[in-house]
Amino acid sequence: MTSRESAQTARGCLYLVATPIGNLEDISLRALRILKEVDLIACEDTRQTLKLLSHFEIRKPLESYHEHNEMTRAPELVVRMEEGERIALVSDAGTPVISDPGHRLVSLCQRHKIAVIPIPGPSAIVAALAGCGLPSDEFTFAGFLPARAGERRRTLQRLASGGRTLVFYEAPHRLRACLEDALDVLGDREAAVARELTKIHEEFLRGRISELLQRFAEKEPRGEITLVIAPPEPSDETAQTGSAELQTAEIRPASFADRVAQISEEKNLDRKAALKQAAKEFKLTKREAYKRLLTERNS
Repeated sequence: MTSRESAQTARGCLYLVATPIGNLEDISLRALRILKEVDLIACEDTRQTLKLLSHFEIRKPLESYHEHNEMTRAPELVVRMEEGERIALVSDAGTPVISDPGHRLVSLCQRHKIAVIPIPGPSAIVAALAGCGLPSDEFTFAGFLPARAGERRRTLQRLASGGRTLVFYEAPHRLRACLEDALDVLGDREAAVARELTKIHEEFLRGRISELLQRFAEKEPRGEITLVIAPPEPSDETAQTGSAELQTAEIRPASFADRVAQISEEKNLDRKAALKQAAKEFKLTKREAYKRLLTERNS
């Protein structure tokens, strides 16, 4: 322990310890030392953390700290640190607080003048950006997108105007719906799906959003997913900022049904995805779009 760290921890402190996101060899020597030295380890899932500690033959008291109990558990831990205990906070994988519980505890420590010491380490965000081959000089990390379609689309619309690469965490069973909404709201950008990072079945899938959507059309992916979406290309931005009249004259056919067919053919999308995109262009609700499509086909 450095003299500076020793001075910081004289009256107790909180360590934010990053743990492996898959491969246990990714844990740092400093993280191992801290986990061996602290008085208590607060963890998202005691069973998950126990596997990590057992692998490295570390025996320490564990206390659960997760999104359902942090309201009451945070003050309890602060009292223990004020009494001199050093506590490590870990999540199931990666860095605590980043899309994981911990913000309330860190905020409370800051208010009570308790030292908060981050122990950096594995991060799915950084690993995905480094390995996917998309621009990484500027990026926006937005955590998990909302599960509800309406909220998810509003979030994507809010992020659409920035010229940065977008990074999300996503559940495997929601990936297709997420890609459909991203295609509709952001356009057919370059993107990558990083799956099972640092694990045996690690995989990077790169292509246009429409291509990724087609890839997952029949088979749902497995494992933990990090989705990376590139910023719009200059041609995309020009198209988005062009006049509505020009877009109507040059892009949209007069018939809504024709436009659905055109989108489906040009972007190799299924009818449902093409219908969604056409509905957005014609400013129609989902119900109105289906009704108009049926009306035009029967006329």
